[in-house]
Amino acid sequence: MAKNILDFKLTGVSFEALMMYAFPGSNNHYLHKTFDNTICMSKKMWRRCLSLPAILVAIAGIYAFRLNTIKTRKLVWSDEFNYTGLPDSSKWDYDSGGNGWGNHELQFYTRKRLENARVENGSLVIEARKEKWQNNDYTSARLVTRGKADWQYGRMEIRARLPKGIGTWPAIWTLASKDTMKWPHDGEIDIMEHVGFHQGYIHGSIHCKKYNHVIRTQKTDTLQVKDCSENFHVYGMEWTADNIRISVDDHVYFQFANEHNYDAWPFDNRMYLLLNLAVGGDWGGIKGIDQDIWPQRMEIDYVRVYQLD
Repeated sequence: MAKNILDFKLTGVSFEALMMYAFPGSNNHYLHKTFDNTICMSKKMWRRCLSLPAILVAIAGIYAFRLNTIKTRKLVWSDEFNYTGLPDSSKWDYDSGGNGWGNHELQFYTRKRLENARVENGSLVIEARKEKWQNNDYTSARLVTRGKADWQYGRMEIRARLPKGIGTWPAIWTLASKDTMKWPHDGEIDIMEHVGFHQGYIHGSIHCKKYNHVIRTQKTDTLQVKDCSENFHVYGMEWTADNIRISVDDHVYFQFANEHNYDAWPFDNRMYLLLNLAVGGDWGGIKGIDQDIWPQRMEIDYVRVYQLD
């Protein structure tokens, strides 16, 4: 780094807004925020920051912004996984079966089987195993909040560590809570998808009648998260009547705006959450399946749903 630049970390605050508030007239000639939220300042700006009035104003600004953040989010549902055994049945149900799930997936999703879905050491574990189960060669689990909880708008945060290896396909996503739900017409939001042959790239997408992968019009984007299988990251989705924003660790990398017709925006429907780990399939298995990596697991530290004021 150049000798005339100093850097430090600031989290939980809009840096640009804070600087405009604390230091009127500051501009990009004096400060810069890098991709990982490191804030770089010239020495001239740094000297301004060291004045007592400026420090007091900055502190006041930090608390003002944090209080504003607290006011705009209200926790309405969560599972912190601070217990052991099967997932909490008051919060989670299961999709079960081995019919390929519309994508020619190879796993059988079991129901209430500890080997595939359990809570241990403060995390939910969804584990895919190479084992014969009915007509399938793999088992796994798909947890859903359908019939337990659903939401219209809000913010979801899921802190997770992902599996690794060719043939794995974990997903965190939502579907419409309709008895006669029709896909893709009634909407799907993919908060996180990761396929093992494209290691370290997180995918966020929406699907609807107008935009979906079957007709190759889906709206999607990716973000590289190199250590997604080694460390936990927060996969988020902020959903309002106007737009959907998908993020990793608060870095928004995909947005979709309301086009004000049902073919493009069925996202006024109430939606429920799904967590699953698939094996193979039309996308996850496009480059085959590594036979030597099993079992593989997706670990969830917490799931939190907020109402936005």
